[in-house]
Amino acid sequence: MNSTPNLSRLEQAFADEWALARAARLAGAHDRAFHHLERAHILGQRRTWLHVKSHLGMLQLGWQRRDLPELLGQLARIVAAAAFSRVWVPAGNTGGANVSPFKPMPVPPDLQSLLDAEDA
Repeated sequence: MNSTPNLSRLEQAFADEWALARAARLAGAHDRAFHHLERAHILGQRRTWLHVKSHLGMLQLGWQRRDLPELLGQLARIVAAAAFSRVWVPAGNTGGANVSPFKPMPVPPDLQSLLDAEDA
């Protein structure tokens, strides 16, 4: 995707996943959009605004799908993301209402390398 000046590699990767999710959502490819939002969530969950933004994207997609469990799950996760992103997050958790918000999950290798670089 296009590079934006002054963004870290992690922030740029988040922006890329966000853009891919938006394009898929606009094309009606909701499963693909959700996949990119999950990847954005993994990248952004340690940064409060990016974490909240990923859940807002999932909320929007849940609204488009008329998916009540996703809507309710995302509302709770938005509050939790705003309150706890700096305290504790389960590594690799994809952020959808279909998984426990407390469950650590494997991180895809390409995302793990970005997270490792951010920690270095």
